[in-house]
Amino acid sequence: MGANVWLWILAGFLASIFLGTGVLKLTRTREEIVAAGLAWAEDYSEPVLRALGWAEVLGAAGLVLPPLVGLGILTPITAVCLAVLTTGALVVHVRRREFLPDVLRSLTLVAMCVVLAYYRFGPQAF
Repeated sequence: MGANVWLWILAGFLASIFLGTGVLKLTRTREEIVAAGLAWAEDYSEPVLRALGWAEVLGAAGLVLPPLVGLGILTPITAVCLAVLTTGALVVHVRRREFLPDVLRSLTLVAMCVVLAYYRFGPQAF
């Protein structure tokens, strides 16, 4: 498989993760999110959680839809934005001392977003 195929797989994988977590934040109450094991959510209001959910859902769409309509430059821009958003999550988890698996998961997502942005801005641009 070529690099373009792998980048599409990476974009689809990231989109599914951000879509899932975004929908979770949009469809559940703060208490339900905390009860589901996301204890960090107790530090934030429901409007903040909803805003994060919308950012993740829109980010998921921005990873895969723009190239399909001829706006491929939006994919790496979206990947950078999601890397910044996830870096914020990383800071929250470090401050709360939620190292495993939360910090590791956040670091991995940031790295994947950066790789996608690098290749879509550069050698494998649309």
